[in-house]
Amino acid sequence: MSLRTYYIFSHGTLSRKENTLLFESSEGKKFIPVETIDQIYIFGEVSLNTKLLSFASSKGIMIHFFNYYGFYVGSFYPKEVGLSGDLTVKQVEHYLDSNKRLELAKCFVEGAVHNLKRNLQKREGFEEVIRTIERYEKNIKDADSITNLMSVEAHCKKAYFSTFDRITGWSFEKRTIQPPDNPLNALISFGNSLVYTMILKEIYLTPLNPTISYLHEPSQRRFSLSLDISEIFKPVLVDRLIFHLINNGIINETHFENHLKGVYLNEEGRKIFVSKFEERINQTVLHRKLKRKIKYRTLIRLELYKLIKHLLGEKKYQPLKVWW
Repeated sequence: MSLRTYYIFSHGTLSRKENTLLFESSEGKKFIPVETIDQIYIFGEVSLNTKLLSFASSKGIMIHFFNYYGFYVGSFYPKEVGLSGDLTVKQVEHYLDSNKRLELAKCFVEGAVHNLKRNLQKREGFEEVIRTIERYEKNIKDADSITNLMSVEAHCKKAYFSTFDRITGWSFEKRTIQPPDNPLNALISFGNSLVYTMILKEIYLTPLNPTISYLHEPSQRRFSLSLDISEIFKPVLVDRLIFHLINNGIINETHFENHLKGVYLNEEGRKIFVSKFEERINQTVLHRKLKRKIKYRTLIRLELYKLIKHLLGEKKYQPLKVWW
């Protein structure tokens, strides 16, 4: 039986009912067979208890929480069952050794910049912006600190984001996060949260420790390795989807609401986005090395295995650079 992601938008109660989950709302009762659950996203006001969380943990079910405005709040991360002491030691060693850390951080930025640049190369009229990005891109190799490396990445992204209004026809002055100040920023923030949580789930299925990272500084309040890997996949999974949704009229101005000086997707907009996001991550691409079609979401797991091999000294990590 294939696993699927469940999205809950209604208000109600989520509980354990014997060996399954039960969601009760004003719309009625819905039983969710636990064997079918990959992970759960909660967007509505949902009550749950420790009995439910204990059951979810025993089944390896991750639960992600978003507030009323679709802003990511946090995740319930089940107790890890596949941790490797040897790998954790290697992860820490690569963080503590400034040269090893910088080497990996450069790989993440290198992959991210290539992939966002590829989005522009697929279109006409952005040659000058691409040249600007490439001038900054040359500085990745010579960056001598994480701070300088992130500065290079920031310059590349600034040039890249300057094209969004031309690609979509929507106003977009600059990237703003807390809160997003226009519909494009709202879409980016929402999409990035979905990628972050999806990568977090994939990390859970490996022996990697999600709190030990290299580009982003490890923090007690976030799974920062997911942020590192997200940099590579956001241009592919989020930006391309946003361009598709807007340019095909699937998402429009009616799918947003303004509140507290911010702009957010409304419930209908979120439902559309997650539906199309699910379609996107289950699309396939012919893998050059494996010589077979694999799903986009599988690319994430392959990326994590490449990182594991690097940490164990088996093979140098090379970031995913999209060719399609």
